[in-house]
Amino acid sequence: MRWLQTALRALFDWADRLASAAFARENPLALLGALGWFFFWIVTVSGIYLYIFFDSGVTQAYASVEELTHAQWYAGGIMRSLHRYASDAMVVVLLLHVAREFAHDRLNGARWFTWFTGVPLVWLLFAAGVSGYWVVWDRFAQYVALATTEWLDTLPFFGESIARNFLHQDALSGRFFSLLVFIHIAVPLFLLFGMWIHIQRLNQPAVNPPRRLALSLLAALVVLSLVAPAESQGPANLDEVVTRVGLDWFYFGVYPLQDIYPGAGLWAALALATLVLLVMPWLVPARRRHIAQVHLEGCNGCARCAADCPYSAITMAPRMDGASFDREARVDAARCTGCGICVGACPTATPLARRSAVRPGIELESLAVAQLRDQTLAATAALTGDARILIYACRECGPLRRPQDPALAVIELPCVGALPPSFIDLVLSRRHADGVIVAGCAENDCRERLGVAWTQARLARIRDPWLRLRVDSVRLASLWAGAVTTRHLPAVVTRLRDALASEQPARHGRLDN
Repeated sequence: MRWLQTALRALFDWADRLASAAFARENPLALLGALGWFFFWIVTVSGIYLYIFFDSGVTQAYASVEELTHAQWYAGGIMRSLHRYASDAMVVVLLLHVAREFAHDRLNGARWFTWFTGVPLVWLLFAAGVSGYWVVWDRFAQYVALATTEWLDTLPFFGESIARNFLHQDALSGRFFSLLVFIHIAVPLFLLFGMWIHIQRLNQPAVNPPRRLALSLLAALVVLSLVAPAESQGPANLDEVVTRVGLDWFYFGVYPLQDIYPGAGLWAALALATLVLLVMPWLVPARRRHIAQVHLEGCNGCARCAADCPYSAITMAPRMDGASFDREARVDAARCTGCGICVGACPTATPLARRSAVRPGIELESLAVAQLRDQTLAATAALTGDARILIYACRECGPLRRPQDPALAVIELPCVGALPPSFIDLVLSRRHADGVIVAGCAENDCRERLGVAWTQARLARIRDPWLRLRVDSVRLASLWAGAVTTRHLPAVVTRLRDALASEQPARHGRLDN
């Protein structure tokens, strides 16, 4: 399974580079979840408009859709096309989202719930799309109705044949057709509910893409609707056999397989694929997690760790040790991924203490703040030459541990968001190094979701705990490139050294720790 993840990861990294070059910070491949929500709302709004003018009668359905498409082409026609193309786009982003999360190993451990609840959404999306084609009641809808009901009849759940409702023109009753319309309305509601459950364990989930990207995609869909409007394929007639239709391959790609494999066999294959997806979090070995630990003697109940945790693994509870503070942080081990972002948020996670031991309110069991302080001092002590630079890098940044330059040192973190800004203060204000580079995942694509965003905000001094004003920003650089950090790092190092040379900072001699 790892080889498949590695191959897909390489493919997505290549696609990400192209997308980042075209869209800069608004790489759509890093925003697939948010785009799924965006397309869902387009489908919902356009569907409501279409339903206002839609006649659900068996004989009237086709006529009402045709009038919307042609007589009201400037509104109803565009809305119908938007409804169609946004639905197709939802399939594309959903499948890419599943593949990308698998490739980046974002499915197991504490993330299993999000993956597990996402699998049923695939079935709900396809059910919503398939039922939507029925209500148009053109020749393609006739093909879909017959193929689907014959396929459903191979299941042992139904007492009577469903396909018998489509034997001839007079067999389809208005009541059954109204049921189809109800299904097409009800299934998206279940889909919306499932999408809401899907994000319940995420803190500040991305459900809205950046405005510029959203407007660009909406404009592209409108242009596509005008250039290639969605149209019907002729009125349905159950007294005639449909022999040729244009398929929507996004939703009906498996339908031609019914001519090759028996219905039960195809159901079994799809059920097996669904089962594999459901148990995937337990098939792929999870990385070892190092759960965050709370030290009440250092916790003042500020709740910054709870606010910054990407997975809502930290809650604030009434104080249990009798201290003067009202609250204390508590970690849900089942939800904690060991990213360490809570450590970067803790105001007591500072290496600047002189008179007391470094004992923050929260830290990882694998990387204590005191240990990180010792690593920092040891790494900077070994730096030689001019323009000495210390790099704090996320473990997703590739092989940066042993730079050849004696004036460079690298300290690896589980996530760049685990770095308290006070460490940069320690290194620069006490002259342990001349410059610091903070390197992490690509923007909008942090493996731990919020690590890059929170780090950027802390360094920009707009999110607590922020970098002190005494730290000269000229001596600080950042690189958000993820797995291709190695490729871009030399240029960042060169730019930082040029900046250091122009500023002529005091590079020699260290102050006391």
